[in-house]
Amino acid sequence: MSESLISTLTLPFSHEGQRFDAVLAELLPEHSRARIQQWIKEGHILLEGQRVKPKEKVIGGEQVSLNLTLQPSERWEAQSIPLDVVYEDEHLIVLNKPVGLVVHPAAGNPDGTLVNALLHHYPELACLPRAGIVHRLDKDTSGLMVVARSAVAHTSLVNQLQSRTMGRQYEALVLGDVTGGGSVDAPIGRHPNQRLKMAVINSGKPAYTDYGVLQQWPGVAHLRVKLKTGRTHQIRVHLAHVRLPIIGDTLYASNPRYPRGASPELLKTIQSFGRQALHAKRLELVHPATNELMSWEIDLPEDMTHLIALLNERSAGDAFA
Repeated sequence: MSESLISTLTLPFSHEGQRFDAVLAELLPEHSRARIQQWIKEGHILLEGQRVKPKEKVIGGEQVSLNLTLQPSERWEAQSIPLDVVYEDEHLIVLNKPVGLVVHPAAGNPDGTLVNALLHHYPELACLPRAGIVHRLDKDTSGLMVVARSAVAHTSLVNQLQSRTMGRQYEALVLGDVTGGGSVDAPIGRHPNQRLKMAVINSGKPAYTDYGVLQQWPGVAHLRVKLKTGRTHQIRVHLAHVRLPIIGDTLYASNPRYPRGASPELLKTIQSFGRQALHAKRLELVHPATNELMSWEIDLPEDMTHLIALLNERSAGDAFA
């Protein structure tokens, strides 16, 4: 049985100069580029209400109309996976993503993802691009995410992300000594040799990250981090770039310098931390229907609070010799 998908989306300004089909392939990763090209050629996907060729160059900000017929093989499966919903109404879903939950189905994770869970709890999301997801968190990053529940919300949230008016604040535990806050302005792109990694490279897309110090122990810091852009792995790449790698980040903290003089207990806790110590703490946005400024905060997960407690309890005692 087929299913119709009728929706609209706004192209991000960051894709200026790119091919129409390439941009859509990035925005709609659940569909192959070949399939998207066919839909464009058949007139099922319009750019500003007009039929164009797949190779048409975009400028960003254009409206795209989708009128598709999806076959069952093209749809994601709805799966009964628990969700920690912080807030919901007819336009928005704000949730606390746990560690270990992948956001989107992909080759290595065809199911068991946040998308599969959302489609079970909110079947209407099947009619929205990417099941309403407008931004991501890495598999092992915890914390707040917003999901669009209506076409109006999807357009609004994408625009807020592109205009950098959506506030996203994180907290991280990093290795290193920080004397004060700072900013990282460094372009991020795919690593030239290791395709699973991102890197600071001249040919990358602009990326901006601000950070401030919440607490400092010998060789370890608790940072508040604010995103101005949303590149893949941005916080992890930028903090590693300024030699403040996130504890537990095996991908970007390849040669970590552990705190000198740390007790065996503290050293073991840091070395065995099971994921990157990064948490999406606060989310702020303008409600797409009411224009009300809304915000949410969520407590740090247990693994991070445990490490902070150990650092606090031992900092004046035997954790540091």
